[in-house]
Amino acid sequence: QYHFVESGGGLVQPGGSLRLSCTGYDFPMGDHAIGWFRQIPGKEREGIACISRAGTRTNYEDSVSGRFTISRDNSRPTVYLQMNKLNADDTARYYCATTWPGSPPTCTLLAKSPSWGQGTQVTVSS
Repeated sequence: QYHFVESGGGLVQPGGSLRLSCTGYDFPMGDHAIGWFRQIPGKEREGIACISRAGTRTNYEDSVSGRFTISRDNSRPTVYLQMNKLNADDTARYYCATTWPGSPPTCTLLAKSPSWGQGTQVTVSS
């Protein structure tokens, strides 16, 4: 089981920015690739940004590429998602997750996480 606490969500106007944080507990987060995912009620959860253990490799879903940036600080240990130029389509609950140690930063793999946190809600509205 991997325990995360996500934070940083809120209400933001279109074109605005937010930075989400994901802190891991009870496991060596630095040994794991981490992914950010989002879900709208009634729809499947989608992977939007994933990062390797050392933070040297990242992958982004097309709709967020160029607007969102995933990064990590293994000394904390926390993974961040900087979100810029937000629009209404970004409204969702955001989660972070991981799978086995050493897994590649592939969001489709990380989506197989055995556990999910409470997430943090992002609402983009004027």
